[in-house]
Amino acid sequence: MPRMETADLDTDLSLFKYDNLEQLPERYRTLDEEVRRRRIDAAKAELGDDLVILGHNYQRREIVEHADFVGDSYQLSREAAESDAEYVVFAGVTFMAESADVITDDDQTVLLPSMEASCPMAGMAEALQVDAAWAELTGALDGDVVPVTYMNSYADLKAFCAEQGGLVCTSSNAADAFEWAFDRGDTVLFLPDKHLGENTAHDLGLTESTVTWDPWDPEGKEPSEVAGADVVLWDGYCQVHERFRVDHVEDVRERRPDANVVVHPECRREVAAAADVVGSTATITETVANADPGETWAIGTEIHLANHLDRWHPDVEVLPLCGDACMDCNAMRQIDPNYLTWVLEGLTEGDERNVVEVAPREKELAATAMERMLEL
Repeated sequence: MPRMETADLDTDLSLFKYDNLEQLPERYRTLDEEVRRRRIDAAKAELGDDLVILGHNYQRREIVEHADFVGDSYQLSREAAESDAEYVVFAGVTFMAESADVITDDDQTVLLPSMEASCPMAGMAEALQVDAAWAELTGALDGDVVPVTYMNSYADLKAFCAEQGGLVCTSSNAADAFEWAFDRGDTVLFLPDKHLGENTAHDLGLTESTVTWDPWDPEGKEPSEVAGADVVLWDGYCQVHERFRVDHVEDVRERRPDANVVVHPECRREVAAAADVVGSTATITETVANADPGETWAIGTEIHLANHLDRWHPDVEVLPLCGDACMDCNAMRQIDPNYLTWVLEGLTEGDERNVVEVAPREKELAATAMERMLEL
């Protein structure tokens, strides 16, 4: 396994770490919804308190309806850690299952229904790639650089940030994480999501001293382009949230002048500026839950959360911000209900499928990065 150049870690690209794919058996591929529901319920009943199912906000209805907890990634990991369940089935993406493994007890096993559920944004900042760029970046910048990684990153990148004196943040506490980092250094390197980083830098009045580092540019950056920057953004993004445009906001305001707009901070800066409210999936959920009956809210995030909120709050009109053009997350889509059935029935037979386990040293450092976040 490759060893990092600037951190005491052995790791590999996620493509090679999670290559233990098992094909869904033929007998599971054509289950209809009612049969599947009965079999999932039967497996849950048999496993009882030994099982907890976590459903991310972006999962489809057929997954969420079987979840014991529904929410954002870190909230769900905390729910798992606070449970006594032996098995944690995380209906999310790989980095989420890793985070759950980092903070749960050693006697808890985390499983991912499909190992193909790999977040593209997390893959835009592989730890080995960041490690290779670290010397170049720190050499180009004046003073001390403190890395801050978004929760939406692999455990080895969280570990790398801890090793380099940094920490993890969520979309809710990114500004606090930036301030924590500035108390300890001169420049923040934020990864992997440039849009969350840009929105956070704007909120802190740092727009003029923020630059983007393109790790995909074979020519690299001239040192003069980043020297003196307060914030350096890694050029990564969420493929769902980058689809939103200002004209989507303008269109919904023209069609529905009574509508309010709430968007996720992973959206582009100009989209966030055009919205009424900007916040995490928890904030979006709370905004709709606290709305007065008859209000209309256009939601700028993954389509399934908009659909859930529309079902959960029938007295509020919930619209997807980009209408029919809104799409789901390709990675979340891999958590197929048939895969969930297969994994749960495997547990009833003593077969642990698609276990996600973070290496001990990586787990220790990733936990440190997350503990620093809890100090905020």
